[in-house]
Amino acid sequence: MSADTGFYSIIEHAVDGPDVQRALVDAFAEIQERWVRFYPGYVSARFHVSTDGTRVYNIVHWAGEADYRNFVANSDTDGRMAAIQSAMAGLPGKVEARVSANPTYTVVREIGPGPRPSES
Repeated sequence: MSADTGFYSIIEHAVDGPDVQRALVDAFAEIQERWVRFYPGYVSARFHVSTDGTRVYNIVHWAGEADYRNFVANSDTDGRMAAIQSAMAGLPGKVEARVSANPTYTVVREIGPGPRPSES
């Protein structure tokens, strides 16, 4: 299995239940479609929800860091942030963003499926 060398922005939100998880995913999927997905180098956005209903992770995959930096430099940040604020205000429960100052990552190692190692 080859390592994915893409670049990622990972954003975490604490929420108060499955209904809020669904609403947050729907709202942020719309933001990806309207404000992000057409930029060069954008690969995908994945949304992960915790099984206990308390977390949502939005993992945005870029082909490389330069593509992400181009998006940051050239996108309508003010418009996107206003859309995010509006989406957050319309959610049916509590949401707390748990975002670091620089939520970007590169993959350094991945272990894929394979045979069980023999015991010595």
